[in-house]
Amino acid sequence: MSQVFHEIEKKIISSLRGNQKQNPEALEKSTQLSPDQVRRGIEWLRLKGLAIVVESKSSAISLGKNGMESFEKGLPERRLLDLLKNGPQKLSVLQRELGFVFGPSMGLARKNNWVEALSDEISLKTAPAELPGEKTLKLIGSGKLPKDKIDNTDLTALLKRPDFIVEDTVKTKEISLSNNAKSIQISDSTGRIDVEAEVPEVFVARTHPLKDTIDEIREIFVTLGFSEIFGDMTQSSFWNFDSLFTPQDHPARELQDTFYLDKINAKKIGTAEQIKKVSESHKKNWRYQWDINEARKMVLRTHTTCVTIKHLAENKPDEARIFSLGRVFRNEKVSYKHLAEFNQVEGVVVGKGASLRNLMGIQREFYKRIGITKIKFWPTFFPYTEPSLQTMVYNEKLGKWIELFGMGVFRPEVTKPLGITQPVLAWGGGIERIAMLKYDLDDVREFYSNDLGWLRSTTKCQ
Repeated sequence: MSQVFHEIEKKIISSLRGNQKQNPEALEKSTQLSPDQVRRGIEWLRLKGLAIVVESKSSAISLGKNGMESFEKGLPERRLLDLLKNGPQKLSVLQRELGFVFGPSMGLARKNNWVEALSDEISLKTAPAELPGEKTLKLIGSGKLPKDKIDNTDLTALLKRPDFIVEDTVKTKEISLSNNAKSIQISDSTGRIDVEAEVPEVFVARTHPLKDTIDEIREIFVTLGFSEIFGDMTQSSFWNFDSLFTPQDHPARELQDTFYLDKINAKKIGTAEQIKKVSESHKKNWRYQWDINEARKMVLRTHTTCVTIKHLAENKPDEARIFSLGRVFRNEKVSYKHLAEFNQVEGVVVGKGASLRNLMGIQREFYKRIGITKIKFWPTFFPYTEPSLQTMVYNEKLGKWIELFGMGVFRPEVTKPLGITQPVLAWGGGIERIAMLKYDLDDVREFYSNDLGWLRSTTKCQ
């Protein structure tokens, strides 16, 4: 008995009779159908019990940044052993030759008893013909290999090292005809239209969830009576650090924490009066010789507070409600909770009699409007506010309190040198942390991974 089929189904059945197992991409070529037509046809046949769809996953392995470097130059411990082949070497020579990988490679070599340290010299005891991981590096090279083609023990040695191995999971589908379909007769007449068949998915344009959070925060500040101010992403150290009473030998000003613009100094950092008063405050209170050349160094701003303090210094308002929102930069190692570049919001209230109690009230109202109700405040320390508090919010998913915004009252050492006479309440923090709570994420990097599946499925309102 013949059945009536859609033309798409006919082409797929005919192709699978000639080649019994195919993936969707192969069916596209053999049937000359579009990807969407093949997808719909397979689903129609599957629902009729005429097609069998087997889904599987496989892993492909390639080298990461550090893996490629070791492939080209050799593993750090191999480079150390090679340097010692011709005799003992001074510790300083090895450090200079190997740079930052000297420490890890030396630790591994000593642990395995490959080297011997005598005074300030290192000598070779034994050099293995092949180190753990070298076989895998050579095998993968600059290409990509299925995981099951690689020795698991040797691969494990590299998986423990950061940025050595990149593992990609590939999903595949294999389509074949069921026993019923193999003997079925196909009618030449056109079948009826299946009005319940799946249609192509259409993804309309939408803003990024992180951008939605930024817009929501901006709207909350505006409805609370605040005005937005703007500033440059590059700032002189004077406004980024000195004006905020951060001493010039503070750890946050080091290269490890701050991005400096190479060989670029600000020609003008403030008025003569501002420079004079700020430098005097540093000399008097921190008791060191303040250096104007340090203040001229240009940096990628580490917070948006530099924008608000500069605005207050230039306008000296008796009353104000302002906020700044934008990108900031920290020279930090990227992890699940830290980024080298992120968004921050900074709010400031100026007014006679403004107090810490007022600040806590504003904070509670802000969090309430963004949907966070379980909060508390802990005493903490910041260089430019006193007293200072840390906002703690309860994360239901983690089942614990986590840090969010920092806040406090600007110290007199910050406001007086700049001619600001009224109390200043200030608070700020990373927007990504709020967005993580709103979208129930535990890794901040997911906002920047461009996962279209997540971006398309995330609801706009949280």
